[in-house]
Amino acid sequence: MAYTITEKIIKNHLVVGDMIRGTEIGIRIDQTLTQDSTGTMAYLQFEAMEVPRVKTKRSVAYIDHNMLQTGPENMDDHIYIQTVAKKHGIYYSKPGNGICHQVNIERFGVPGQTLLGSDSHTPTGGGLGMLAIGAGGLDVAVAMAGGEYYITMPEIVKVELIGKLNIGVASKDIILEVLKRFTVKGGINRVFEYVGEGVQGLTVPERATITNMGAELGATASIFPSDLVTLDFLTKQGRAKDYVELTADKDAKYDVEITIDLSELRPLAACPHSPDKISEIKAIAGKKVNQIAVGSCTNSSYMDLMKVANILDGKNIAEDVSFVVAPGSKQVLNMLAENGALAKLIDAGARILECGCGPCIGMGQSPNTAGISLRTFNRNFKGRSGTVDADVYIVSPETAAVSAITGVITDPSDVVEFSQIDIKIPDMFKINDNMVIPPAEEGSYVEVIKGPNIKPFPKTEDLQERIVKKVLVKVEDNITTDHIMPSNAKLLPYRSNIPYLSDYCLTPCDPDFPQRAKDNNGGIIVAGHNYGQGSSREHAALAPLYLGIKAVIAKSFARIHKNNLINNGILPLVFTDEADYDVLELMDEIVIEYVKNGVEKKELTIKDTSKNKEIKVKVDISDRQVQILKNGGLINYIKVTKK
Repeated sequence: MAYTITEKIIKNHLVVGDMIRGTEIGIRIDQTLTQDSTGTMAYLQFEAMEVPRVKTKRSVAYIDHNMLQTGPENMDDHIYIQTVAKKHGIYYSKPGNGICHQVNIERFGVPGQTLLGSDSHTPTGGGLGMLAIGAGGLDVAVAMAGGEYYITMPEIVKVELIGKLNIGVASKDIILEVLKRFTVKGGINRVFEYVGEGVQGLTVPERATITNMGAELGATASIFPSDLVTLDFLTKQGRAKDYVELTADKDAKYDVEITIDLSELRPLAACPHSPDKISEIKAIAGKKVNQIAVGSCTNSSYMDLMKVANILDGKNIAEDVSFVVAPGSKQVLNMLAENGALAKLIDAGARILECGCGPCIGMGQSPNTAGISLRTFNRNFKGRSGTVDADVYIVSPETAAVSAITGVITDPSDVVEFSQIDIKIPDMFKINDNMVIPPAEEGSYVEVIKGPNIKPFPKTEDLQERIVKKVLVKVEDNITTDHIMPSNAKLLPYRSNIPYLSDYCLTPCDPDFPQRAKDNNGGIIVAGHNYGQGSSREHAALAPLYLGIKAVIAKSFARIHKNNLINNGILPLVFTDEADYDVLELMDEIVIEYVKNGVEKKELTIKDTSKNKEIKVKVDISDRQVQILKNGGLINYIKVTKK
């Protein structure tokens, strides 16, 4: 039988179920990663499982999000993560070592293995031939404890790349083209597999850019073959022993197939305020720019920043432009410093930031009021930058660099020379892992240190048989986890303090929601399509849980957020008839009878007593998830099944 790359990895890791599209399967996880924004909660949950040492091949805790230390909270979290990692067999990447996805590609990723990370951009590892999946922190904690990870057996989309990119066109433009075709909802329960002659012309960092932004499609994962390009990269990272050849069989069957002729692509941008709102740069050229930021886990590699440095060499940043660069890792920064590229950036007028996520997550460098910001990042949701009325455009490093010189949005294909972007993989990457701290050989002697800001995660309770609650908020399509649980420089230090964070839950949509939830002892959320898209942050379920939310009724859910709701005992209900969305209004009283029976049957009838109308909803979950909900969440379910 012929298999795709995805099927080969799943087949080798399958623990529960069969590889039948649309059915639930459980796979063994080889590696995990966490970052500090989600990691504190994940490790609190791991500790609650009372497993002395992780059971994965490798688990790494990264510090890359909460880097701004204006008080003790962030560093307290870092010390907790470092000590809990030391105790339980987890490697610890210190602040300044780099962004989790960039470092994992450089130092830890292994083709053919599975990677589960408590960050939605974990699929970056697919650029190296891993089946890399983003998930909520609790799912990652279970994987560290040796449990399998459950997904819907995905459809597999074949993206055949033919031809060769023209000068000034980048791998960023490839994924923007895919987003243009599929939208932010087009990847749900799908894996995007890249094949074809055009793949050979893409370096591992370029491939990682594409798999990274597959998260914006809502995809389970994206993946490239592990081939001679992969071997070359791993060899130059001193990791040739990790190489495994991995390609699709010649007669492999795919569910959807598309072809992209790279020679026909032109420089693209994702326009405000969605990664799938795609325009050619030529169509928006000439628009004045206030700020440009290069970096993030999408475009902060050595190759990316060398291109930027070469384009800026001998030039000046436009006088009205603030231009910042955040290298993706210490390795990248070291190499730029040694070969003179860093000096080129500084000479041109760039501001050099820490090796971390920084402005991508709203941690500093917010644009000016109503400003226009070009960013080589992956998301441009309204307000994510820290400035609510800013217009953020997602572009390639080449577009960012040439626009920084002109001060207006500029098409790089008009001005970039081949010599500026013809960057070769170095003969050897600089290898210095002195900021990766190994775990203790005997963890029982390690003291775990918890600062005063670290609060217990909210507990769940068994599913109620009857729910009587009011609609506390009604929101539109494509509500992101940034809307549900804002993530900015002011709130990130409190990611380990759910009671504090809950006061900001859904406030971008309705400032009165937290108080209304408290006044009514919890309630119900009503939403449109793709509710919970974006980040994997479990806080977008934990804060509603703390506020007493019992159910979310939506037209559809994003994959990770739906799982996070289930894991925390909140009912994810889907309108059978989407027209019923229009019936429900703020403060309508909702009665749900025979809840447990309805969850088992995977359909419920809810009654809007304010309108005297009955509404049918689906409970689109697996049999295993039925039991999770009945027990009030995943941790409770694990405790019951262990008995």
